[in-house]
Amino acid sequence: MPDVTVPRIVELHDIAEHHALADLFRRIWRAGSVQDVLNPHVIRALAHAGNYVVGAYAGQRLIGGAVAFFGTDHLHSHIAGVDPARQGAGVGYAIKQHQRVWALERGITRIGWTFDPLVRRNARFNLHRLGALATEYLPDFYGAMTDGLNAGQPSDRLWVTWALTSPRAAAAARGEIPEVDTGALRAAGATVLLDRSGHRPAEPVEVRNLPADGRPALVAVPEEIEALRAEDPASATAWRYALRDALGAALGAGYRITGMSRDGFYLLEVSEP
Repeated sequence: MPDVTVPRIVELHDIAEHHALADLFRRIWRAGSVQDVLNPHVIRALAHAGNYVVGAYAGQRLIGGAVAFFGTDHLHSHIAGVDPARQGAGVGYAIKQHQRVWALERGITRIGWTFDPLVRRNARFNLHRLGALATEYLPDFYGAMTDGLNAGQPSDRLWVTWALTSPRAAAAARGEIPEVDTGALRAAGATVLLDRSGHRPAEPVEVRNLPADGRPALVAVPEEIEALRAEDPASATAWRYALRDALGAALGAGYRITGMSRDGFYLLEVSEP
């Protein structure tokens, strides 16, 4: 297998390339049709209008891609994905860094996107690998979705802002975003707003209400939400609503999400005035 840690990333201008990208997204999201994810005709229109449409290649094989469009004050990264067989090999990071350079060359210093807060690997990637911040909880943002990963659950999302020239983004690029040590935080008095039960599959356990004194708070997510949705849909739905309550209340009270631990806890801290 070729080394794909540094794939070839290029803008896509040809309609055949747009169809190939739409089909890749269909396979990544386990959808029955490209209409359930992103129509190739929409990709074609966005590319023609000068927006960000790229593919990542290992040799001649398309293994990843992304589509983003211009917002009023940022580049909105609508979708980015990597072939499941190539995930964990640095392809997604390479795409985001290409997107960062593309935006900066056009005078854009902020990229925004949404992600499912139950998917902890994406939370770690966004918060630690890129140095972005999750700033807003969006309940059922897309309404009912029909792809294989999201069907049957409310489409809650966290809004992510990536300030491309910020000290945090620069620190992330150097690998200097501190790890979240849940044991040390618990010992120091952090409040656990949402925990996991000890049996499998782990169920959400609401532990405490939001602290009044502004101390750090921890919010758990399940180990692997995609598998849980397939094995125990009711438990996955319980996690959706428990996480909505915990994160929504904390963000509404002035907390901000500053990290995700390796063992699957969001760290929330009070925003500075």
